[in-house]
Amino acid sequence: MKVNIQAVNFNVDRKLVDFINERVSKLEKFYDKLITVDVFLKVENTSEKDNKCVDIKLGIPGEDLVVKKQFRTFEEGVDSASDSLERLLIKKKEKTRA
Repeated sequence: MKVNIQAVNFNVDRKLVDFINERVSKLEKFYDKLITVDVFLKVENTSEKDNKCVDIKLGIPGEDLVVKKQFRTFEEGVDSASDSLERLLIKKKEKTRA
């Protein structure tokens, strides 16, 4: 599985990259045929506090799964998005078994 992290208009520190890699690597437990994981990090120009946008795109055979979350910090966004992806992968695995 290849993980690509792209930050729009800012530089990502090493701690955040390590956190994303650790959290995304756990997704392989739920679906072993993951090909690529693309993580897009953006800071929205709004006055709201929840201005960190996280998009995670999973490349799996046959289709791509995309989850978009907006939170106060990137860590919260990555956590929430990966939780949503875990549920989607479990559903996908159950469909293929049936």
